[in-house]
Amino acid sequence: MNGPASRALLISNGWIQAIVIVVVCGFLILGMLAYRTYTDEPPIPSRVVDPAGRVLFTGADVIAGQEVFLRNGLMEYGSIFGHGAYLGPDFTADYLHRAALVAIDHYGGSLSDAARQQTITDFKTNRYNSSTGVLGYSAAQAEAFEKLDFYYTNFFGTPTTKFGLRPSAITDPTQIRQLTAFFSWSAWAGSTLRPNLTYSYTNNWPPEPLVGNHATADAIVWSVLSLIALLGGVGLLLAAFGRWNFLGWHGREDQRVSFRPPDDVALTPAQRSCAWFFFVMALLFSLQALLGGATQHYRAELANFFGFDLARILPFNIARTWHLQLAIFWVSTSFLAAGIFLAPMITGREPRRQNWLSYALLVALAIVVFGSLAGEYAGIRGWIQHGWSWFGAQGFEYLDLGRFWQILLTVGLVFWTVILFRGLRGRLASDHLGNMPWLFFFSALSIPAFYAVGLLARTNAHFTTTDFWRFWVVHLWVEDFLELFTTIMVAYIFVLLGVVHERVALKVIYLDILLYSAGGVVGTMHHVYFSGEPSIHMALGAFFSAAEVIPLTFLTLEAWSFLQLGAQQGSKSSAPFPHFWAVMFLASVGFWNFLGAGVFGFLVNLPIVSYYEIGTALTANHAHAAMMGVYGMLAVGLALFCLRYMIPEARWSDRAAKVSFWSLNIGLAWMVFATLFPLGILQLYHSVSAGYFEARSLAFLSNRTNALLEWLRLPGDSLFIAGGTLPVVYLAWLGVRRMKPRVTLEEPREVLFSELVDTKGSGE
Repeated sequence: MNGPASRALLISNGWIQAIVIVVVCGFLILGMLAYRTYTDEPPIPSRVVDPAGRVLFTGADVIAGQEVFLRNGLMEYGSIFGHGAYLGPDFTADYLHRAALVAIDHYGGSLSDAARQQTITDFKTNRYNSSTGVLGYSAAQAEAFEKLDFYYTNFFGTPTTKFGLRPSAITDPTQIRQLTAFFSWSAWAGSTLRPNLTYSYTNNWPPEPLVGNHATADAIVWSVLSLIALLGGVGLLLAAFGRWNFLGWHGREDQRVSFRPPDDVALTPAQRSCAWFFFVMALLFSLQALLGGATQHYRAELANFFGFDLARILPFNIARTWHLQLAIFWVSTSFLAAGIFLAPMITGREPRRQNWLSYALLVALAIVVFGSLAGEYAGIRGWIQHGWSWFGAQGFEYLDLGRFWQILLTVGLVFWTVILFRGLRGRLASDHLGNMPWLFFFSALSIPAFYAVGLLARTNAHFTTTDFWRFWVVHLWVEDFLELFTTIMVAYIFVLLGVVHERVALKVIYLDILLYSAGGVVGTMHHVYFSGEPSIHMALGAFFSAAEVIPLTFLTLEAWSFLQLGAQQGSKSSAPFPHFWAVMFLASVGFWNFLGAGVFGFLVNLPIVSYYEIGTALTANHAHAAMMGVYGMLAVGLALFCLRYMIPEARWSDRAAKVSFWSLNIGLAWMVFATLFPLGILQLYHSVSAGYFEARSLAFLSNRTNALLEWLRLPGDSLFIAGGTLPVVYLAWLGVRRMKPRVTLEEPREVLFSELVDTKGSGE
């Protein structure tokens, strides 16, 4: 690939060497942490017995209960170890609190200090015998298990929708007992001390004073060190930013850019096929937004949707499952289409019949999307009894789709990289492995590779291990490698537009990779502070996740620099800049990256804050601002950029793009600042002052103040859906229905978006 005719590397080899060192070190650390996950996870006892030796439940019951939890979509209703949805309780904290109250009554009641102290002793004492695999419960703990088995029988078996679940969700006594066993085991791991240590398997989470659970020294110390790392890192970044000019999006100061009218840009057949991708994307986006409004309404009116009992048809956990899965699907659809669209622009040619491969990919994606959504509905409804984890719903948050659909999606992503390689092959053969064409392809390869890691999460595996691998997808795939691909894709667009030199864009890409890799790889562990991992995961996760804010600060500064540069170049161009609103969406990505992923993300990543707030509205606040604000805005911006060349200028509507931009951004800001952030602060305050169990209870969530905050979100949601998503559907429909009639070429000789005029007698 790098023979004599190959183009040389445009920058110093030192960039590649630095990235290799950082990435290898990061994954070596992750490998060590994976090993510690398997060796230090909370043990699942073979039997749990009462003082008389009677078996309460077995290890097989715990795993079976975990499968009941996942099969019924309860991770998209409540949570375990703090991870999951936020309408229902965290069942670890719920069981622990209720069991502690039973134990206190068993020993003499809440007025007895001796009863409270004995309860703490009961729950803190580790009676697990590692040689026999038997765990002994005290008489009080055994009594609590029996009483809570009865409690959960009534909770999940209620024939109404008053809890947001379908009526009589789980009624089988065996399944209820297995589910209670799973909750009981997680509560035991959250309260009993690790051998030879002074805190529990979950670093004393959940905070529960009734059993003596308080924040550990690690949580406090590593929070302080994280703040120091953040301040120091941002200070160094700003110093470097001011010292060296190469850190900016510098334009072609000695050249004038003349943007080609979109109607004059020839499209290849595969590029034309992307119109259907964007139309499907827009429909999925609208459906996802509608489902988001429905899930939010459950928090305002639990058993009433404007006079209709929605939970009988669409329970909260199904609506939220679809809402999260569709977010991944529609954003990914836009990214896949943008990659296919850009490939001919990068190479200057397109292989024959590339468009048929593109259509085949779209059909395959449609089968996966709608097949998995139907499977999730049928699985959670209980209509799939055998093979539910394959064809129904696996039940893991963000990895809800059945394993069969998960494998098909992975194969589809691999097929997409084949399409890209086929289109880029000629350019790759004549370029250095470190230049932008290869970086574009390598980053595309990382998308199916790291999504496939999710296959290591299995419904019948240890929950701590499963959560470790699940967050490789949630964090490494979504927050790191999709970010890498989009950074390269956006940089390539700027290069093709002629706004920046390729060498400058390449430096910015390498710097981003360095900064993201330095914090983002090991920073994955900030998700698993309290999932049963040893404290080393908290220490490294907290410290390195603080470093993740540094590249977000950098990107925000870069976005502002690019806006200024674009205005300067646009004023010098003899033709109007055709992508104003697409670039505005890209600029909004910088803002939401800093606020949603940076500020809000760092807030919930601090161990001492996470200890009290995990699974509250502050987590949802960060998720909405980061996922929609960054990836959602980017997906819409990429769609507008590509559609601008598909729709005839006479049919194009800048007004629709403008309405969508302001509606999506104002609607998202309304969600965040009118509801999610203030509700999260109230919930955090209540968690610290009254207790985590109380802060996650339906009684607190449905009180008058919180209900008012939920209703205040309605105008923002309405604006987001009607003003934000519908114009995108309209523009995507124009791309399909009003595709410009220009004859396309299989191998166009010239596909650049602009022309460069040398104003000083010298080129690049």
